[in-house]
Amino acid sequence: MTSGDPLVRVETDRGVATLTLDSPHNRNALSTTLMTELTAALATAAADPAVRVVVLSHTGPVFCSGADLKETAAAYASGKVPVGMLGDVLAAVAECPKPVVARIGGPARAGGLGLIAAADIAICANEATFAFTEVRLGVIPAVISATVLRRLSPRAAQALYLTGELFDGARAVEVGLVTAAVGVEELDATVRSYCAALVRGAPGALAGTKELLVRTPLPSVREDAAELGAHSVGYFLSQEGREGVAAFREKRDPAWVPAP
Repeated sequence: MTSGDPLVRVETDRGVATLTLDSPHNRNALSTTLMTELTAALATAAADPAVRVVVLSHTGPVFCSGADLKETAAAYASGKVPVGMLGDVLAAVAECPKPVVARIGGPARAGGLGLIAAADIAICANEATFAFTEVRLGVIPAVISATVLRRLSPRAAQALYLTGELFDGARAVEVGLVTAAVGVEELDATVRSYCAALVRGAPGALAGTKELLVRTPLPSVREDAAELGAHSVGYFLSQEGREGVAAFREKRDPAWVPAP
């Protein structure tokens, strides 16, 4: 890699935009440049009607080592350390209207776990390892808690946050950090399988379902059901809803499914 090369590579194929963290020289650390490029790539993918699914992947053996500590040390004099922009990156992943799939082929630490938790679906290799290493550096896993604590059970979070201990793919599934852990030789096929399923969903319906999954329920079941019922009616009457029903009746793929 030479100076000026992008740290996030983007490839789009049949509705799937793969954003690859490509900074192996520092184990894909969350530098200001990488985070800036990742946020921009997510915005571009979100705005592109041809993109239906976003995959977050990586080059090199490490998914993401967390904060760029070399850059952090150099920034102490200014008081503006790189982690200050991580919240915007996590929000960009979590709020992307397209489903985001994280492909984790190797270790992830600290801030990298925030990225994984922000994704809708996360698939890791069994051999991948994880750790909340912040306390061992004299800091706390503050900003990543915005996504991570929505995934982990309180008991798991307490143990993993406070000890900083290493855990594997099976444990990551058990505590809810990732969706599935598979053999490294199965990783890409598993990610492709999830993407193939996701592109069969209508774009508007997928975005609406993502909103539904983080929605705060209304106080009573009757109020909640009334509001949700109105949403259901709206989607059935939408152009996508009409097309989906017609395709089902006509035993064909809906118009939004990418051609093979």
